Amino acid sequence: MARYPSDAQAKAEILAAGLKIYQRGLVAANDGNLSVRVGENALWVTPTGVSKGAMTEDMLVKLDLDGNLLEGTRKPSSETKMHLRIYKENPDVRAVVHAHPPAATAFACAGLPLDKPVIQEAVVFLGTVPVAPFALPGSEGVADSVAPYCRDYRALLLEYHGAVTWGETMEQAHYRLECLEQLANVTLHLKTLGCDRVMPEQLVKDLKALRPTWGIK
Repeated sequence: MARYPSDAQAKAEILAAGLKIYQRGLVAANDGNLSVRVGENALWVTPTGVSKGAMTEDMLVKLDLDGNLLEGTRKPSSETKMHLRIYKENPDVRAVVHAHPPAATAFACAGLPLDKPVIQEAVVFLGTVPVAPFALPGSEGVADSVAPYCRDYRALLLEYHGAVTWGETMEQAHYRLECLEQLANVTLHLKTLGCDRVMPEQLVKDLKALRPTWGIK
């Protein structure tokens, strides 16, 4: 398996994942952005102002890790600074997905982390999901706000904003976003039931021990 995906593979993965998150209602209008790293100093990222369900390959933009344009004619997403910082902070990351999934975003707006072990998939695939403090969209502050979390977590809520996930592949980053929204929805349902039940500590340890067998570092 190649260390990085090819340009063609990266662009195809971005388009496919963008369509899926749009169809599932994890983004609305032209919300969200996705990227895939294709080299030590190169990544493909979605353009600004385009629905993730209506992108075409020629719309995508290739940048270096300092944000300089390498290929493409469109302006990159305003949140590209956040993607670049995640790649720089965690060299194992190959893909980043930022979206506004409704349930997870509700927790982000409330400033509430998703840190309770309530469903097995979230324990294995995500672990704790903290909240990064708010920063103005498109600013360097957004990159600064996510930087402390990039190595020790797999997903992050962005206060008053949305969520971001990352992984070793676009598939992994995308699945983590879906898992995050599922966790948020289940947590909300538990709250409506008046239930504060969480998994026993030993069960959490046993589930975390399964990560290597499920291909998770």
